[in-house]
Amino acid sequence: MSPPTKSKYEMAKTVVSTIGSVAAAAMVARSVARDYLPPEFQDYLYFGLRGFINKFSTHLTMVIYESEGLSDNEIYNATQIYLTDRISNDIHRLKVSKSTNDNKINTTIELNEEFTDIYNEVKFMWRLVSKKTPTREYFSYETMTQTTKSDEWSMVLTFHRKHKDLVMNEYFPFILNYSKTKNQQDKTVKLFTIDKNNGYSKYETSWTSVNLDHPSKFATLAMDPDVKEKVMKDLDRFVARREYYRKVGKAWKRGYLLYGPPGTGKSSLIAAIANYLNFDIYDLELTDIKSNSDLRRLLVSTANRSILVVEDIDCSVQLHDRDTVEEAKASARKKDDDAAAPKITLSGFLNFIDGLWSGCGDERIIIFTTNRKDKLDPALLRPGRMDVHIHMSYCTPSGFRLLASNYHNLTQHNLFEEIENWIRKVEITPAEVAEQLLKDDDPDIALRGLIEFFEVKKKENEEAKIKAQEEEERLAKEKEKMQQDKLVAKEDNLDAKEDEKKQESNESNKSESDENDDN
Repeated sequence: MSPPTKSKYEMAKTVVSTIGSVAAAAMVARSVARDYLPPEFQDYLYFGLRGFINKFSTHLTMVIYESEGLSDNEIYNATQIYLTDRISNDIHRLKVSKSTNDNKINTTIELNEEFTDIYNEVKFMWRLVSKKTPTREYFSYETMTQTTKSDEWSMVLTFHRKHKDLVMNEYFPFILNYSKTKNQQDKTVKLFTIDKNNGYSKYETSWTSVNLDHPSKFATLAMDPDVKEKVMKDLDRFVARREYYRKVGKAWKRGYLLYGPPGTGKSSLIAAIANYLNFDIYDLELTDIKSNSDLRRLLVSTANRSILVVEDIDCSVQLHDRDTVEEAKASARKKDDDAAAPKITLSGFLNFIDGLWSGCGDERIIIFTTNRKDKLDPALLRPGRMDVHIHMSYCTPSGFRLLASNYHNLTQHNLFEEIENWIRKVEITPAEVAEQLLKDDDPDIALRGLIEFFEVKKKENEEAKIKAQEEEERLAKEKEKMQQDKLVAKEDNLDAKEDEKKQESNESNKSESDENDDN
């Protein structure tokens, strides 16, 4: 070994030995301090030493905690999503998880694992840390669940302090936007329904969810093509107008009314909208809600980018504040029944869809369905509450061709013309056509079965029209008879009053006559 090489070797050996001695001394000092010094003095030394080292450090550290009080920290959740997509081969430990409701396996950084991210040619060091805290319970209004925690998780970000403005003004906003887009792309659409037994107290209701696996898409929806295109354009326009809604001072929401006979595809259209926008569905059953305050609380607990559905609005609950005198008297005779009935008023419901509470959230769609549009209160139908009215009609020739393509991969058949002629003459719903097409895998047998069904349906419709006409005539006769009875009763009442007046007059005359005789 040459003298220069030997000299370098001895120097390296001395440095390593010195580092080892210092490390050993530090460990001894740490052990002695931990065993013999009070905790307050230990903290004083620790923070003093850290403050001394920080004076010479060129780096800045930011701590992003998992939650702030009872609310989740949006930046923490965003960094989890962002860093998951940035994981490289340099990381040696990953945490793998999959919940029951998720369709994919998730990977994230393991505890205390470090990861370097580069943004605008600047290095950022990330590390996931956790520390033990006293066990505590709290109720989350965002997830509507009771949670117990004994660990405090946080993401630690370290970077050169000269890039602080870059982090606050560009890096964090970039992470938030990235995670929002990614989360929406990978989102599993859920269907929420009311759960009476899962509230904060036994007297409250809350939402519970399942995955929405409904396969309905606009491409397979048996609707009029023009109406379908109109709906899709309106949805695209709505989701792209965030700044416009803010500019005009209007809540970012859109109301739809789907009306038409049963079986015309109202529920399928709702599922298609949810799949198209990747929005969750909240199925609101008004009969499960006790009061206007419960209605407001449920509204506040719904998430942004969601669809609120109120089906069969005409018959789900009586929304009338403006009773006639007769209705008021009838209500007075049913106090016991009214005490058990839902206490949602029309004014409370309108405030929910178009008042101050409607602004609690962004990018929401409210969909109402009804079989009888004429039975709805006019106050519900005006723009701002139900902005778009969509008539779900009976099956059309174009709707039938789409169903034939979906169910039997048919674009042409020698029976199509006959079936389309039947469709123009007989009212039949898309659901009924689909049911007939499902009955056999052989297209010829299925289509001939559909033609036979048309013949049966025609007779049923004619019989139904005759019954409806007879019922209408019966009601008209009953109404006429009631009017006649009222008229007769009125005449009898007048005659009775006239007889009473005559009797009073006769008695008065007789009394006067008796007085004259006495005189």
